[in-house]
Amino acid sequence: MKRKHYGNSWHILLLRAHEEMSVPDYMQCAEDHQTVLVVVQPVGIVPEDQFFRIYKRIASVAQVSIRDSQRNLYIRYRHHYLPENNEWGDFQTHRKVVGLISVTTCRSAKEWPQTSDRFYSQKEVFGATLYDSRLLVFGLQGEIAEQQRTDVAFYSSYDDCPDVEKRVEDFVESIFIVLESKRLDRATDKSGDKIPLLCVPFEKKDFVGLDTDSRHYKKRCQGRMRKHVGDLCLQAGMLQDALVHYHMAVELLRSVNDFLWLGAALEGLCSASVIFHYPGGTAGKAAGRKPSLAQGQAQAADAGKRHRPGALTANGISADTSSEIGRAKNCLSPEDIIEKYKEAISYYGKYKNAGVIELEACVKAVRVLAVQKRAMEASDILQNAVYINLGQLSEEEKIQRYSILSELYDLIGFHRKSAFFKRVAAMQCVAPTIPEPGWRACYKLLLETLPGYSLSLDPKDFSKGTHRGWAAVQMRLLHELVYASRRMGNPGLSVRHLSFLLQTMLDFLSDQEKKEVTQSLENYTSKCPGGMEVITLPDGLKLAPVPFSKLPIVRSAKLLDLPISLRPHKQKGLLGNNMSTKSPFIYSPIIMHNRGEERNKKIEFQWVQGDVCEVQLMVYNPMPFELRVEHMGLLTSGVEFESLPAALSLPAESGLYPVTLVGVPRTAGNITVNGYHTSVFGVTSDCLLEGLPSVRTSGCMVEVIPSLPRLQLSTSLPRSAHALQPSKEELSSSVSVQLFNGETQQLTITLENIGSEDLETLEVTSKTCNTKEKLFGEFLSWDLEEAVSQLPLKPGQSVTLTVNIKVRLDFSGGENLLQDLNDDGISMTGLPISSPLRQVLKPRAETKPLGSESSKTDYNHIKTLEAVMTFKYSGGAGKVEGYYRDLTLGVHVDIEPSVFFTRVSTLPATRTRQCHLLLDVFNSTEHELTVSAKNNQDLVLHASECQRIAIQVAKFDFDTLPQPDQEAVRYTNPKLLEEERLHAQAFMINSTLGITWNIPSVCRQGEASVEGVLNQLVLEHLQLAPLQWDVVVNGKPCDCDIIADCKVGDAVPLEVKLTNHSKNAVGPFALTVVPFQDYQNGVQNYDLQDAVTFIGSNTFYIDTVNPTENSVCVGALLFLFTGDFYLNIKFQDDSAGQGKALPPSWFGLPSLHIKALEAPIEAGA
Repeated sequence: MKRKHYGNSWHILLLRAHEEMSVPDYMQCAEDHQTVLVVVQPVGIVPEDQFFRIYKRIASVAQVSIRDSQRNLYIRYRHHYLPENNEWGDFQTHRKVVGLISVTTCRSAKEWPQTSDRFYSQKEVFGATLYDSRLLVFGLQGEIAEQQRTDVAFYSSYDDCPDVEKRVEDFVESIFIVLESKRLDRATDKSGDKIPLLCVPFEKKDFVGLDTDSRHYKKRCQGRMRKHVGDLCLQAGMLQDALVHYHMAVELLRSVNDFLWLGAALEGLCSASVIFHYPGGTAGKAAGRKPSLAQGQAQAADAGKRHRPGALTANGISADTSSEIGRAKNCLSPEDIIEKYKEAISYYGKYKNAGVIELEACVKAVRVLAVQKRAMEASDILQNAVYINLGQLSEEEKIQRYSILSELYDLIGFHRKSAFFKRVAAMQCVAPTIPEPGWRACYKLLLETLPGYSLSLDPKDFSKGTHRGWAAVQMRLLHELVYASRRMGNPGLSVRHLSFLLQTMLDFLSDQEKKEVTQSLENYTSKCPGGMEVITLPDGLKLAPVPFSKLPIVRSAKLLDLPISLRPHKQKGLLGNNMSTKSPFIYSPIIMHNRGEERNKKIEFQWVQGDVCEVQLMVYNPMPFELRVEHMGLLTSGVEFESLPAALSLPAESGLYPVTLVGVPRTAGNITVNGYHTSVFGVTSDCLLEGLPSVRTSGCMVEVIPSLPRLQLSTSLPRSAHALQPSKEELSSSVSVQLFNGETQQLTITLENIGSEDLETLEVTSKTCNTKEKLFGEFLSWDLEEAVSQLPLKPGQSVTLTVNIKVRLDFSGGENLLQDLNDDGISMTGLPISSPLRQVLKPRAETKPLGSESSKTDYNHIKTLEAVMTFKYSGGAGKVEGYYRDLTLGVHVDIEPSVFFTRVSTLPATRTRQCHLLLDVFNSTEHELTVSAKNNQDLVLHASECQRIAIQVAKFDFDTLPQPDQEAVRYTNPKLLEEERLHAQAFMINSTLGITWNIPSVCRQGEASVEGVLNQLVLEHLQLAPLQWDVVVNGKPCDCDIIADCKVGDAVPLEVKLTNHSKNAVGPFALTVVPFQDYQNGVQNYDLQDAVTFIGSNTFYIDTVNPTENSVCVGALLFLFTGDFYLNIKFQDDSAGQGKALPPSWFGLPSLHIKALEAPIEAGA
């Protein structure tokens, strides 16, 4: 393996053997060259925590402003320092231990001699280089403690030592005095011939037998001493003098090819230049200089003057005699600093025993380059440092080396390279050669590598945008975290990391890897189930929970409305606060915007307390095997909610699959569905919708209203197999029945309270759906009083309601039916009442093609009638808030035709106030059918048979029907008023007729209505005339069917009475009585002057008759012969002027039949 070098190309890599200074100080930086090294160590048995408390206080005095001088002395403290490293103190003076502070615990005076001996023994370890030392004694009181000594300080306890920092400052000042004296001694030494040769430890054996009088040797001595004086000047705060001495040393040492010390001189020159250019330091935030407590505010105010050249102290000693120009001249530029560092490193590389020096120089150069933001050059130097061989390092030293390399790469922004070395350090912690692998240290270092690989342990960071980093490396790292957690004996941590791997790296796992990871996860969770708790590590790091939002993947979440039968409705006029949000303005953009946001959050429908509510998720399984979700339920907030978890199994790589999660809100208010929880592979997850931007939702907040009763509806009729076609509303239930036209069916409805609240109110309404068929009478009717009397209905109780389904469509036959009947040679017109039709229709194959149904479409077509019954009910707390529910029952009726009235006409009856209604009845069923009417004989019709039925009825007084009020007449369409009047008349006639049909073979019966059959002409014939004529013969009221008796020769009184029931006055009228005889052979004899004579005139006069009044005219006749005589009362032509303006039907005077009998012979004759 080759290593990159700087300087001469002829440099050959020398393998480093074991050397004296084998432990590098990776924390060194360029400004450490101006510090003096002070070792702080315990003497005897000192509690570790107490020692480090004192050590931190001592180390806080890192910079002391020398009294009567503007120079500062910087101190570097170490609590552990190898004595062999101290031997390199002449090479670089900042490596020399010049001060010793010992900390000891002494309980009694008896222990003091032993403690004192230990202190002196400790000083002997560094005795050759120490400038001064101090002993801090804690716990000793009494006579010994009261002695005043400069090198010993006594304190009663570790808590009672307020002046430790002051003692340290005094100690540092004493060190400065020695340092300054040594600097002056060496700097003023003019005896060049007597300058000693400074050596590093491994050089001493190489210089034995050298010619000390040679010019080459003397230059080497001078150069090394100049370099040494430069170090002393730098430590003493004489920056400019240090630069001068370093430059002189470089020239002297370069001339004699003293490469090791030339490198040290160049490094000293670089360090002095770095101190000048970068007063803030290059070690980073952790190694910033802290002023001592003794400096105070005055020193802080003079901080900017410390390095001002030419500033004299009070005693005339200058901190630095050079000027700004001189300093800038001797100081290296930032670019030159790096070049000199590279040159120095290349010189160090020539010596196998200077590996530590070379490595530390690389670290210092990298820190300077980091400040200069020259990352690529720093990377080159670091790459060089990687291959520096320091001999056989211990595992701990290897870990330290890789860790510092990681930190330095991180310092220059090479985060992935930093993570690489950090991971190498982690693996080194558990190397096979270590008897007790440090899995905790390994785990901690692995955690520190995560940022370098763009890996966060917070799953939320993976839900934003595209994936960052190399997934393959990240998965390897997560596997190592899982393994380290398991070896640490923390299975919960293993579950958390493995869950994180499965959740965040699912898209990068192969099918085989998915199976392996899930199997491992199930093995771990069998011992330690995974949950949603935050795991806090010993160092304070918190591991966020990992919800399995991809197992399964949810694409949409939709809150479902309650079933149609359970949806609550608000009473009209009780909208409450919802109305207050409306603005009186036509357009208000602010209000509209707010409403839009509200719609995005709150859903319009409501849920009901105590009822099962549903949320539908569209999910799919991304795994190559069946995914079992053991518990899946809802996460809600706002109201108390009982989630009812579901278990599901999704096939491998399934498409979108609907999953309905249910629960019951136990209180009222606004509920927010925040997400869902699952249990997959033994890991319980809480998945929040707000953390899943890919999930589509129409809103997550819904209002829960107070509880309402629940009704369950059952009927005596079968459920309908098809929905109501004209109706677009959803129905709770529906029934279907098939009836003949005119038939009535009873429907028994049972309402059971299956809820937990009392049923307090119940209202029933019905609405007939849009239909082309004309319906007569009420389709659905019921009596609610009995059901309401049973309220309130307790939970578990039921109430029944009987509904009558009555179908009465138009019974009139269509044109096709009339044509069909006429084509069969059967005429329905002009038939005399005495010859009833009993003709059965015969099929006519010769006139119609086989199978033709055109003639049957109208009277055999099944028609449909539909209606919706609404049961509106309420109770409980929901009723108080103005809410109710409704059940809807659809009623579907298929109507088969029963009978048709193909033709209707009237004939006069024997009485003027009666008439015959002639109906041609057609049986359209396939069964024998009987037609009945009130006071009439039954008529039997065979299948497809048509017969005429004559019904004698009294004429109808339509004026007795209720009349619409004047207000209705004024605002209603006249055409509509006329239709209502005709309908009322037809209903009156139909009620009087009472026509029914019966099919005995199938036990079916019903009504046959003539309401749609009667036309205007028939209605006029059936109407009772407003003028009522009453004729009395011989004291006996007469009509057409009544024969009056009289005796020949006796005067027969004739009385005509007119009652006016019309709205206007009528009359006067002149009536003429014409007698005649009917020989019943078509001959009528009106020449009866010899047989009938009038007593008085045969003309009757009636004056004007006002409404509701009557008028009577009286006359008499005398019959001269026996026989049957008829009287025809006619209006005279000249007296019926007014009568011509009235309908002829108003003048229905009866034809009188009088039988004249022989007068009995008196007995005395």
